[in-house]
Amino acid sequence: MTFGLDIIGRRSIRFFSEIGQVSMLQLKIVRSMHRLFRDRRLILEQMAHIGVGSLPLVVIIGLFTGMVSAWQAAYQFQGMISFSLIGGAVSRAIFIELGPVLTAIVIAGRVGASIAAEIGTMKVTEQIDALESMAIDPVRYLAMPRFLGAVSMMPILVIFANSIALMGAFFVANFFLDLTPQVFFGSVERFFQTKDVISGIIKSIAFGGITAILGCHIGFRTTGGAEGVGSSTIRSFVLSSAMILILDYAMWIVIF
Repeated sequence: MTFGLDIIGRRSIRFFSEIGQVSMLQLKIVRSMHRLFRDRRLILEQMAHIGVGSLPLVVIIGLFTGMVSAWQAAYQFQGMISFSLIGGAVSRAIFIELGPVLTAIVIAGRVGASIAAEIGTMKVTEQIDALESMAIDPVRYLAMPRFLGAVSMMPILVIFANSIALMGAFFVANFFLDLTPQVFFGSVERFFQTKDVISGIIKSIAFGGITAILGCHIGFRTTGGAEGVGSSTIRSFVLSSAMILILDYAMWIVIF
C-alpha cells in the first residue's frame, strides 16, 4: 500500500512540475514577442514550413475526410431521412469537428514531432548551450517563431481542409448518390451557421499553440543522445494528440 502511494505521489509531483515548466515556457514566449519585427524572418520561415509544407498532407486528409463523411451520412440516413440533407449534415460535422481535429492531429505528427526532434537534437549536441554562450535567448530564437508560426497557420490550414473536405463530400454525393449541386449546396446553405466555422477556427488556434508549446518544451528537456531524441519525438506526438482531444472536449463545452 505504501509503495503504491509512493508511486502515485512521485508521478503527481512530476505531472504538476511539468505543467509548471510548460507554463513558464509559455510566459517566456510571450515576453519574447516584443522582438516580432526584428525576428520576422525566423517567423516567416516557420510559417512556410508549417503552412506551405503541410498543404499536400492537408489536401489528402481533407479530401478523404469529406468523402468518408458523405458515405457515412448516406449510410446513417438510408431509410430514415432524405439524402437531400447530406450536405448540411456533413458540412456542420466538418466545420465543427472533423476539419479542426483531424488537421490538428496530422500537424501534431508532422510539425510537433519535427519541433521536438529539431530542438532535441540541438539540445543533446550542445547547440543550445552555444546559443546561450553568444547571449542569444533560445526561447526567443527557437520557441517563439515556431509558436507563432503554428498559431497563425493552423486556422488557414483548417479553412483549407474544410473547403477540400466539402468538395470531397460533394464528389461522393454527386457521382454516387445522384445529388445535384443545387440540392447538395442548398442543404449546406440552409443549415450553415457562422458560429460553426468560427468555433472551428478558435479550436485550431488553440490546437496549433499547444502542439508548438509541447514540441518546444519536450525538445528543450531532451537528454540521452539519439535515443533520447527518438523518445522525445514520440512523446511530443502522443502528448499533443491527447491534449488536442482533451481541449476539443473542453472547448466544446465552453463554446456550445
